Amino acid sequence: MLSLRALTRSVPRFSRSVARTSLRPTILAKPAIAQPWKQAIKPAYAAFSTASVFREPAGEGDIELIAKLEEELKHEKASGQEDAKEQQASIDYTLEAGQWQAKDVEGEQEVVLTKTFGNETIRVTFTVADINNLAEDPMDDLADDALADEGDYQNKPAEGEDEILPPTFPARINVTIEKPNNGALLVQAVIQDGDLQIEEISHFKNAEIANAQTAEKDWSRQSFYAGPPAENLDPELLAFWGRYLEERGLNLEFQNMVTDYIAFKEQKEYVRWLDNVRKFVAA
Repeated sequence: MLSLRALTRSVPRFSRSVARTSLRPTILAKPAIAQPWKQAIKPAYAAFSTASVFREPAGEGDIELIAKLEEELKHEKASGQEDAKEQQASIDYTLEAGQWQAKDVEGEQEVVLTKTFGNETIRVTFTVADINNLAEDPMDDLADDALADEGDYQNKPAEGEDEILPPTFPARINVTIEKPNNGALLVQAVIQDGDLQIEEISHFKNAEIANAQTAEKDWSRQSFYAGPPAENLDPELLAFWGRYLEERGLNLEFQNMVTDYIAFKEQKEYVRWLDNVRKFVAA
């Protein structure tokens, strides 16, 4: 059985003012005449804020990082400007003398050189990433420390001796030689210290497989017989293959140009990278 308190709370309550209002007769209100001098005038405000907006770096070290990037960028541009002109002139001379056409896309690592030789289409590809393959001998640091203590005069080569030049990095090249309706040869070789070392010589009836422009074709190429390793060939036969490539323009001058081209392009891409990341951090 419900208690009295619960019953009282369940009954709706009406205020006296509401009850009185309901008993009053309805009176139609007269329309009010607007008086302009009594209307409130709202002050006009600007639709936008005139306060200055200050953009702060996202991190505390951004300003120092940007300054360091700018310093490195100026240094690279100033120090390598003269060398870049000489390298560019030397590369252009070799390409023009050998009738090579270069495909060098800014921001990409691979460089493609093409030319024609009789009824053949020759294509040489290499990448600037090979410049990172220069291995350092851990004994070099010990040798340098020992020589530094003996004096500069002992570092000079003796009379009649050739000056020892620092080793160059190994540059890997892929050479495809295509003939109409006869497929293509694929020669994989490495250039280092002015020497062209042939590693593998393969023949494909489909020239597209030899060029392998896509990952799918590169994968399908691995299922074909690639031929024996070049080191297993008869030395005289291997020498004839070297002459075969040399007659098609892959001579000593071309080999030196490839290593110079890799170093030249890598420097350009590094300067471009510095500028891009600096702009990104500062944005």
